[in-house]
Parts: sequence; structure tokens; C-alpha cells
Amino acid sequence: MKKTVWLAMLFAAPIATTTAQKFAGQPLVDHIYTADPSAHVFNGRIYIYPSHDVESSTPEDDQGSHFDMKDYHIISLDKIGGKVTDHGVALDIKDIPWVGRQLWAPDAAYANNTYYLYFPAKDKNDVFRIGVATSKKPEGPFVVERQPIAGSYSIDPAVFGDDDGSFYMYFGGIWGGQLQRWDNNTYNPDGQLHAPDEQAVMPRVVKLSKDMKSFAEEAKEVKLVDQDGKVFLEKQNDKRFFEASWVHKYNGKYYFSYSTGDTHNICYAVGDSPYGPFTYKGIILNPVKGWTNHHSIVMFKGKWYLFYHDTQLSGKTHLRNVKVAELRHNSDGTIQTISAHQEEPVK
Repeated sequence: MKKTVWLAMLFAAPIATTTAQKFAGQPLVDHIYTADPSAHVFNGRIYIYPSHDVESSTPEDDQGSHFDMKDYHIISLDKIGGKVTDHGVALDIKDIPWVGRQLWAPDAAYANNTYYLYFPAKDKNDVFRIGVATSKKPEGPFVVERQPIAGSYSIDPAVFGDDDGSFYMYFGGIWGGQLQRWDNNTYNPDGQLHAPDEQAVMPRVVKLSKDMKSFAEEAKEVKLVDQDGKVFLEKQNDKRFFEASWVHKYNGKYYFSYSTGDTHNICYAVGDSPYGPFTYKGIILNPVKGWTNHHSIVMFKGKWYLFYHDTQLSGKTHLRNVKVAELRHNSDGTIQTISAHQEEPVK
């Protein structure tokens, strides 16, 4: 059965919390915890493919074991500021033969008259892989492939469809996302995080096959560079990649946005090809309440929107809520920085 809940008006008057913070927007839904929102426009409607946070009592650790999600709910809305529909469980961990635990941030795409749901999860050996499931409806339910995508690894798949009909998947996340264990697409269980003066770990990109269920090539590193064309070092952790890839296209340019993780920025870089290199331009979203920061960007009815999450409802890092804000490009193509909340003096 569908559940319909009301979306708080965008840019409503901010509310104060016990932590003396004001919020620029309100959660889209509050009957479940949602995070990592991947937003797409299908059939004139916004569909959001988020993680579904739950309290599983899994002990907290530095690898994110307490993010112990077990299913996906898809939510949708027909206008910003309108009502939001929760379409119920679209895919459950018990129906995925290869998965051991942790259904993390998903994404979706439409091709071949089919909707594809891409998701990362740990296999029976506790190694993150990326799976795919299909449906004839954007809200699912989805039928999963019995094995993960061959050659896939790490987390946070984000699928971008280019103007020529080609689709590309961007993926990867360091620390608990295990990207540091992979070198030239080869797994090393003892792979370590890079030292401060070493080159930062780079995200990955791969072109998808026509069937949208397999890779058409081996995954490649995505170069993120500064204005001088130099790749970032690990110690430049306010700009280097951590997780949460996303790509959108604006005025013929490719915008690669991502989270810096331990410094909590959503940054962006711009390039001329879906493969990069991408030149760093700035911050899209300042740090939000909570440890993680993860987003998506979509155009809807002539305006651009940023979907993101924070922890306003629970105050707990692993129990998050999805929000939305308008995103604005300047005349030179740069993006105006968004602050989702601000500190207020305690009275």
C-alpha cells in the first residue's frame, strides 16, 4: 500500500533545535529515515532513490557498520513543495542472493523501456560490489540480477545519461567504502588509505553496455585537478574526493560533484568529457548537521535542484532525512554555494 505524506514547504521559516541550529529546509518525509538521495525526472515527476536508514543496534565503527540498511524505499513528488509519496519497499536484502549486508546509496536510470536500480552492498566475503535490478515502473518493485555487475566494486554508483544515448557509471568511496583497496581494478584486502603527501584516491568511471547490466570496458580513474592541472593530494581533504559522485551537464559542460567526507563539503569540478579530467571550481553545499554529506542534482520544470540529507530529525549520524534546495548557476557557469543550516547564538 502506498503511503502519502506532505512535504514541508521549501524555504519555509527555519526552526530552532536544542543544538541552536537553524535549517534552510525541512525533511521531505519523516515517517522513515532517508539519506543519499538520487533524484531523477521520469514521466514528468521527480523520483528519489535514497538509502533507507534504520536503527539496527549494530555497533558503531570507523568502517560504517552501523549504517546497516536492509531495503530501499522510493519516494516521488510532482512538484517542489507538493505532497510526497512513499511507494513502499522496492527491493529487500532478503531477495538479493549475493548480498551479505549493508544496502548503501543507490541510483537509477531509464533505458530500453526499463528502469534500472543500481546499488552497492557487501557480498558474502564482506567486499562491496555493485548490483542491478530492473522494473517496468520507476517506483518498482525491482527484480534483482542474481550476481553483482562483473568488474564492479566499492560504493555510491551514480549513472549519467549523455545526449548521445550513452550511459556512464561513476562510483567509489574511501574508508568504509573500500576504494583504497583497489589498484588498477585489482583487489588488495590489505590496501591502505593514502598518506597525507600521496596522491589522493580517485573516483572511477565506466561506460555501461547497451543492456545497462554490464560494463562495456574496464573502469578508469577520474582525474580531479586544481586550476594548475595538478591532482589533489590526500592532505588536501577539503577538496579531494571521498565519496558520493554525481554528474550533471550544463551548457555543454560536464559537472562532477562529490563529497569530501571527513571535511563534509559537497564540491564540484568541471570538464569537457564524461571521462574528465575535471577542474575544481568550488563548494556547492557547505557541511550539514551530521557526519555524512551526499547529494544529487536535477533539473525540473526549468529550475535546478539539489537534493541532500542531514540529521535534523534524529540528531544521529546513521539516521538521516532527505531535503531539497534550489541550485543556481551563475552566468559564468559557476554554482552558488548553499548553506543548509547555520549556527545561532544560544539564548
